[in-house]
Amino acid sequence: MSDRPYSQSDNQHEPARGDSQEELERLLREGTSFQSRDTSLPAPPYMHAHLADEDEDDEDIDVSTGGDVQGAFGLLAEGIQDLATAGVELGMGRYFACADYCNQGAEKSAQAVSLLRFGRRSPYDHDLRALGARVGAPADIQEEMASLTPFHPEAFYAVTPPEEADDSIDPEQANSYLQSARRVMRWARDLIFKETP
Repeated sequence: MSDRPYSQSDNQHEPARGDSQEELERLLREGTSFQSRDTSLPAPPYMHAHLADEDEDDEDIDVSTGGDVQGAFGLLAEGIQDLATAGVELGMGRYFACADYCNQGAEKSAQAVSLLRFGRRSPYDHDLRALGARVGAPADIQEEMASLTPFHPEAFYAVTPPEEADDSIDPEQANSYLQSARRVMRWARDLIFKETP
């Protein structure tokens, strides 16, 4: 083992720190496209929302009587991360996983608006259109949310065997769901930035 300090040139496959940060910011802003497929990325750990207890445990917690700005930004960031993951899943050909993350990203985006407006998450029974109406989303955003409702795993697996999940959604459909989720996220993001003092 050498005593010399580790340098960037020791790992030729890692981008420079600035490049990595810029790429991350670009992905958060623009997402990934169906055409860009980077197969050199390792598969992220896959977990459905219903397996993550932390999201279900704090759904009905009242934060305050007014808006929760910090909570809204935090939950919006989680939704943006879900959409970035959805783009990766799309690129890997895991179309149900993509749709599932789109569903989660749209839910978190709408719940971020709920935190901002009401200081708590809104009650939610996996009907994204109803959640959109509850938080005051315009009709077109509610339609986008409705298109993502079937991809909550509990509802989806009730009618589709798990081994057929990815085959039941084609790449164009998955890309369309990702675009819908991004429109929901942009609506929430713009509203949160506009309504934040």
